[in-house]
Amino acid sequence: MKQLRGKPARVALAAVAAMLVMGGCSTNPATGQRQFSLIGEQQEIALGQEEAANAVAQLGRYDDAKLQEYVSGVGNRLAAATEKPDLPWTFTVVDDPVVNAFALPGGPIFVTRGILTHFNSEAELAAVLGHEMGHVTARHSVEQMSTAQLANLGLGVAMIASEDFRPYAGLAMQGLQLMFLKFSRDDETQADELGLRYMTRNDYDPHEMSKMFVTLDRISAAQGEGGRIPAWASTHPNPDRRAERTMEGIEALPPDQQTGTVDRNGYLRHIDGIVFGDDPRQGYFVGNRFYHPEMKFRLDFPDGWKTTNSRQFVAAVSPGQDAVIQLSLAKGTSAAEAASSFFAAQGIERGPSWKQSFNNFRTVPSQERPTSLRGLIGFIEHGGRVYQLVGYTKEDRWSANRPAMEAKLATFHGISDRAHLDVRPARVDLVELPERMTLANFNKRFPSTVDLTALAIANGVEENVMLERGTLVKRIVGGELPNK
Repeated sequence: MKQLRGKPARVALAAVAAMLVMGGCSTNPATGQRQFSLIGEQQEIALGQEEAANAVAQLGRYDDAKLQEYVSGVGNRLAAATEKPDLPWTFTVVDDPVVNAFALPGGPIFVTRGILTHFNSEAELAAVLGHEMGHVTARHSVEQMSTAQLANLGLGVAMIASEDFRPYAGLAMQGLQLMFLKFSRDDETQADELGLRYMTRNDYDPHEMSKMFVTLDRISAAQGEGGRIPAWASTHPNPDRRAERTMEGIEALPPDQQTGTVDRNGYLRHIDGIVFGDDPRQGYFVGNRFYHPEMKFRLDFPDGWKTTNSRQFVAAVSPGQDAVIQLSLAKGTSAAEAASSFFAAQGIERGPSWKQSFNNFRTVPSQERPTSLRGLIGFIEHGGRVYQLVGYTKEDRWSANRPAMEAKLATFHGISDRAHLDVRPARVDLVELPERMTLANFNKRFPSTVDLTALAIANGVEENVMLERGTLVKRIVGGELPNK
């Protein structure tokens, strides 16, 4: 292609830019602002629905039809009050313990069961749904896509490995990508304002939005640096003066809109029995040993390595972020078929065998992946499934990381011990207070399997607050794991 040069080129490029801006700008009915977008509404809807299917595949729907129906009912009432009531809105509870909610272009809204366990009223639920719907009606994600500002969801190895190593993280992963945008603080402020609008149009008490933000801030503070990613704060940066801005918005409302429905008890009864925190039936760690009760296997990981568990894989990254050990389901109906498929991929060289089911391998450097990898990979048939176990590192780190990989990849074993198979998750259990007492006294009389701080955050109160007789209070029961 010939290059344009000099003044004519600048004139031509300016003309193209002007046409793009003119064609891509329109007034958004939700914000009243001119907005740049190269993506039409039908394309936005199609993209959102495609990514919604990916989200459900990766995170899973929470298995509670009545809860799904309840959340959808609240969401659909809010949607009818937006500037885009005709979008194909959907509201889904995903089976994820992380405290989070997210919106996809064109109408799909997701809330995790983790965030639902920390709400204490229907109005709080409406606040977060309204906030996410504000991102959709303001077209924040479409605006970002139009400027190619996409972010990875970050549950996989690609987000926990070092910069140099990240291009290779997909080697043992099977397309674990979910479009997930990190919004700006201005976007968050605008979504707050729109969420408040949609709440009040549905006669919810707007003060519950402030309570919801306080709870999310407490969760983020409690998690600290060790919190799971992504959490609400990782994709919803806290705008300056958020609480004050929200209260200012509430005070600016007409008096009849400054109060409304809270429905604390109704909401709590809908989440009575919901799974709280990680579900050990989907795999759990005891120290550095990983157990999966449904698939009936265990695998050890090196001490000090950072572990992560998702529906698609379990993995660990070395302290220096230069090596990965990962287990996932393999492609193929047999170990031999899966191995053939892996080594048929371009740029992978098969090395000598190691033990019965493993081979050494090396990646061939290319322009896209200039650094060569070395590793061990094995395919094991167990319980009617084929598993892929892989350890890999940069070639110049192979000698240092090889002993740990060999030691731990060989620990894959089936399990039959009922103590490790019959684990149950922790759940929310409602108690109606028989008398007036503090939360601390409640915890002594009706003990939970989480500490008092976590219990206070889940109930949206302070530890020494006085609770009135007849109040419904959450306790967390179950979830105990074997100690070895």
